[in-house]
Amino acid sequence: MALKIMILGANGFIGSALTGAILRERDWEVYGIDLTDNKLGELPRDERFHFVEGDITINKEWVEYHVKKCDVVVPLVAIANPAQYVTHPLRVFELDFEANLAVVRHCVKYGKRLVFPSTSEIYGMSPDAVLDEETSPLVYGPINKQRWIYAASKQMLDRVIYAYGVRDSLDYTLFRPFNFIGPNLDNIEEPKEGSSRVFTQFLSNVLHRRPFKLVDGGRQKRSFTFIDDAVECLLTILENRNGRATRRIFNIGNPDNCVSIRELAERTIRIAQEFPELRAAAKATEITEVSAGEYYGKYYQDIQVRVPAIEAAKRDLGWQPHTDLDTAIRRTIDFYVKLGSFDPLNAAASGL
Repeated sequence: MALKIMILGANGFIGSALTGAILRERDWEVYGIDLTDNKLGELPRDERFHFVEGDITINKEWVEYHVKKCDVVVPLVAIANPAQYVTHPLRVFELDFEANLAVVRHCVKYGKRLVFPSTSEIYGMSPDAVLDEETSPLVYGPINKQRWIYAASKQMLDRVIYAYGVRDSLDYTLFRPFNFIGPNLDNIEEPKEGSSRVFTQFLSNVLHRRPFKLVDGGRQKRSFTFIDDAVECLLTILENRNGRATRRIFNIGNPDNCVSIRELAERTIRIAQEFPELRAAAKATEITEVSAGEYYGKYYQDIQVRVPAIEAAKRDLGWQPHTDLDTAIRRTIDFYVKLGSFDPLNAAASGL
């Protein structure tokens, strides 16, 4: 029997990529909800995709009804932007924790499988060089560093879900994304500094011919994972053959793609010059430095290195990433070029 998958946040970066892969590669049905459908393209026309424009905090009856109707629930609605953590921490808590807790409880009530996005940020400032799902300590800064409200909200939900698994036998999988990048990541035409994830911000700065601002010199290291590799892992988790993903936690990341933010900036500029539409702008792009306090405000605190252990996914899911960082950057830029985001005529019309 074909699975019925419910995806909350189907129009998001992960949601749109996962929905597309399911409709291309599986015979499952998808029931999705999101505020808009701009990243979904022609997907809503597929007879196996049932999409509703809505808000999970408002359309609560729709959400509960479809949790009851579906086999697997994937709640991808969250605020995942460090700038928001420090400027709107209560909004982050209300959506990321409170709204998602209601969905978790529906899954418990109706006995539904839950595939829930934890986060690589949950490890905080863990001293471990490689972050293990089961053993690494979760270390956060003081209360006045509001940046940690996102990670703390996610950690609490992880613990609640785990507890429901112990007490009520909730069938769940927690997955922890490590800096996914790829097509449809964010809107690169959004000019506001700090409005998106770091890689999209770099692409936006190339488009608008603005300097790359490296927070604290860009010394922080992250492990960047191409979205196609990540979705491949998620499909395996959703299939859950022989229950191998039940009540498990998996890092989804690419430790081979661990680079500093400065190196990411340099690679982005170099690879952008391969595209005629971007060559002049990329060559003119400067790299500058800014303090974390100046960029994010006094409530911010950073993590220096974030490298995932992925042995569990390799061993138990038969998965491993295979897209190197240069290829991931190149394929992402190519998507935005083909989308017309870097059309030089459009740039000229915008006064760039």
